[in-house]
Amino acid sequence: MGKIIFYEDRNFGGRSYECSSDCTDMSPYLNRCYSCRVESGCWMVYDQNNYMGNQYFLRRGEYADYMNMWGWGTNNWIRSCRMVPMYRGAYRMRMYERENFMGQMMDVTDDCDSIMDRYHWSSGCMSCHVMDGHWLMYEYPHYKGRMWYFRPGEYRSFREMMGSSGMRFMSMRRIMDVVLQARRVPELQGDDGKQWHEVHEHEAHHGCGTSGPASTGASGR
Repeated sequence: MGKIIFYEDRNFGGRSYECSSDCTDMSPYLNRCYSCRVESGCWMVYDQNNYMGNQYFLRRGEYADYMNMWGWGTNNWIRSCRMVPMYRGAYRMRMYERENFMGQMMDVTDDCDSIMDRYHWSSGCMSCHVMDGHWLMYEYPHYKGRMWYFRPGEYRSFREMMGSSGMRFMSMRRIMDVVLQARRVPELQGDDGKQWHEVHEHEAHHGCGTSGPASTGASGR
């Protein structure tokens, strides 16, 4: 069971709303949301209702001023959230070079920091079928740029999903239990503002070692 607490003001001030399941619209509970605290589990948060707009993946920790950390404007705050389910099985994704499952196809079962380097696809991945597990896909190699959360299902056109012409992904990673001691991930921004994040074995709740930049559109099926 996951738990996240949202606050109206920065530094955990103002009214709060405690959430332990998916929420499509936070407006009945808060007028705004400028900080949050993840007490357990991992979450996707969105700056629009119904899991739309920019999204971020949050691990356990405190986010006293996430808007400044992520570069969101004053009118962008968390309006919906989705808990990432626990999953301990195999991981498998079938990705395609073109939309509608066209072009070259490749089955993926592990992380890939550069689709272009590993598979020589200069245009990246434009559609996919997630068979098993939960994944994060990124706009650029090495887990950079806009990010998208994928649950099991068919995704025929990233362009239509996100409303962005030519949208493709160039890297991907599994959301999984991390059994590592203090693995440092350089592209993440920790609570102290430094571009590092440590994953400890005792707090590795289903992929809590990963968070990332934003994306646009509905997430998952």
